[in-house]
Amino acid sequence: MNYEERLQNVSVLGAAGKMGSGILLLTAVEMADLSLKPENKGKAYCLNAIDVSPQGLAGLMGYLRSQVRKIAEKKMVWLRKVFADRSDLIENGEIVDEYIFHVMNIVRPVTTIESAYESTLIFEAIIENRDIKNKILSQIYQKSGKSPWFFTNTSSIPINELNKGAGLEGNILGFHFYNPPAVQRLVELITIPDNSPEMVEFANTYAKNLKKIVVPSNDFAGFIGNGHFMRDALHGISEAESLVPEITMGEAIYTINKISQDYLIRPMGIFQLIDYVGIDVVRFIMQVMHPYQPSEDLHSDLLDKLMEMGVKGGQNSDGSQKDGIFRYQKGKVVAVINPSDNTYTDIATFSDRCDAKLGPMPAAHKPWKVVNFTRKGKEEMLTAYFNELKNSDAYGAALAKKYLKKSKEIGEYLVASGVAKSPDDVNMVMLTGFYHAYGPINNYIS
Repeated sequence: MNYEERLQNVSVLGAAGKMGSGILLLTAVEMADLSLKPENKGKAYCLNAIDVSPQGLAGLMGYLRSQVRKIAEKKMVWLRKVFADRSDLIENGEIVDEYIFHVMNIVRPVTTIESAYESTLIFEAIIENRDIKNKILSQIYQKSGKSPWFFTNTSSIPINELNKGAGLEGNILGFHFYNPPAVQRLVELITIPDNSPEMVEFANTYAKNLKKIVVPSNDFAGFIGNGHFMRDALHGISEAESLVPEITMGEAIYTINKISQDYLIRPMGIFQLIDYVGIDVVRFIMQVMHPYQPSEDLHSDLLDKLMEMGVKGGQNSDGSQKDGIFRYQKGKVVAVINPSDNTYTDIATFSDRCDAKLGPMPAAHKPWKVVNFTRKGKEEMLTAYFNELKNSDAYGAALAKKYLKKSKEIGEYLVASGVAKSPDDVNMVMLTGFYHAYGPINNYIS
């Protein structure tokens, strides 16, 4: 079975979810583009959008239609060639509508798992629960007569455990999209020894056609991305806790968040990132990873306490940020939680005091947006800033140097322990998957 044949009947499990909807969009467009090739005229293409929520699927179809319209408008030159023989399609709007029709005609929104039995390729993006994944994947594999390949989007569960637990005989690999899949360029590819060369080749071709950057990760719980993020988060939490009782926990959270965002030149601070991913999700990933790391305590009492209080973070259905460790107004941080009594304190009441204690930031500092999107001179910009930071004796500089050193140690640990194949792979994941301005394994602060 070649590449195009494999993509004639595909299923996405968890299609109405945040990750599943993006995977479905990318796959629907790829399948539609294949179907529009002259040599594929008359061939049937089917993409099952499978989810337990009928309401979610209804919303999914609206999302899909709006996103495909945007995609079509960007590929008008190609579409005019594709529909060159259609005398009824003159205006750009008519061509866009026709392309949308082709894509939507491929998608079948369904709530029944049986719809996947005829698929030869299945993307799994359901709840991050090993037992549930094993049960569903095993059912499909046993009932299917197509010997399907499974591409799981798990961000933490070892692939070999899913392979053995579901009895998939090597027909599963990790294809970890980053959120949101339609925008993020990174895919972590996790293979196991039982995978066939054909399966791995298909995965790389599919990623290439989607214009994704593929970084291989070895099959360790958490892989590269969460392997770094979870430990980085635990360090940030530990640093905040160490500042108490000198200052309140809310002030400590604000301080470390500022260090990890402004001083480390990241798109958001560590506590904002925990909110973005979801406190419940971060805690769950740590729970998945913990048994595989007996020498480490991948656990946070703070996250436990926040969950007990019902503070979860994450996003609303429209993509806006829910309140979590921070309270947000129009996407901006305005208050920080007091874990002792589940109330929020306005940051404006103490930020000046905390900032003064941190001391002056190096004069060469530039915000993340400036550094990250500078094409020429980025390295010089970073070098100048970190040289000043290295020589600064300000309190904020000391915290930043400690944090930066820990981030590097985590990256080096991922290589030394065999999770990542090289420092470049760790750096690439953090650069592309987390939008960092530089990789953690660097020489800025030794």
